[in-house]
Amino acid sequence: MNDGPPLLEVRNLVKHFRVAGGLFGGRSGLVRAVDGVSFELRRGETLGLVGESGCGKTTTGRCILQLERPTSGEVIFEGRDLTKLGDDELRAVRRKVQVIFQDPYSSLNPRMTVGQIIAEPLAVHGIVTERKSRAQRVREILTHVGLLPQHAHRYPHQLSGGQRQRVGIARALAVEPALIICDEPVSALDVSIQAQIINLLEDLQAEFGLTYLFVAHDLSVVRHISDRVAVMYLGKIVEITDRKSLYDAPLHPYTKALLSAVPIPDPVLEARRERVVLGGEVPSPLNPPPGCVFHPRCPIAIERCRQEVPELREIRAGHRAACILA
Repeated sequence: MNDGPPLLEVRNLVKHFRVAGGLFGGRSGLVRAVDGVSFELRRGETLGLVGESGCGKTTTGRCILQLERPTSGEVIFEGRDLTKLGDDELRAVRRKVQVIFQDPYSSLNPRMTVGQIIAEPLAVHGIVTERKSRAQRVREILTHVGLLPQHAHRYPHQLSGGQRQRVGIARALAVEPALIICDEPVSALDVSIQAQIINLLEDLQAEFGLTYLFVAHDLSVVRHISDRVAVMYLGKIVEITDRKSLYDAPLHPYTKALLSAVPIPDPVLEARRERVVLGGEVPSPLNPPPGCVFHPRCPIAIERCRQEVPELREIRAGHRAACILA
């Protein structure tokens, strides 16, 4: 990990979606998908972004990529605020910021061969202009991700799920990016294949000096690959720290509940440990609760939690949490 200036800084990122009332006069309003998210990412680091479905993890990643334009906030990559760039300026930046999508079945064009899929970004960004040189570069990239050169002539439907995800990784790697946003890259794969893909990502990071924002809901996967972990709930980051501190001594009650749900292989330890069971459902981002967004489900909430929005503050060195009782 580099101790220099951050590669990426996200400052008070907000993304709201306007929802119309619909045909039958339903309620219109704003979906607060991302509501004031801030973090930074240094070169060579992996930051895990975790939380249950619908908490805003993927929208955060899409706002960083500028696939969704933020409602407000700053996304500073290599010293430039991406939210202020036009389409032509973003094209140059997008070579350095790539994405690995969640579903290897829908993220690859079924009408293109693997070779064409990997060669396309090389042509679009003008990295390798000659067709023969592109074919050679494609073969090299396939080797890096654990595929054979002859896979270049196959179509996605002729590959397994794990092989398709390797093609997705190869496509992202082709343009020599500095930052890769991994949007739940193993959640659609078998457990045995998940381990292979995680190990591949770690090997590529060591070889090419890559930086990852690793979006996931599986805490055991995040623990394996991340240097630091940020926990999201209802559009907000509620805790962020290094991996060891988060798993050994979590501060936020939501993080404790998530960790208590992760199975332990030892049946004796599993039987002894204390479970944190959350009541109720996740509130709607259309109508988030006042005060702390977690208070309706929090087992230790007090009256102050219903009125006061907790600040994401540093409670221990390098360990921040948004809880007034922490």
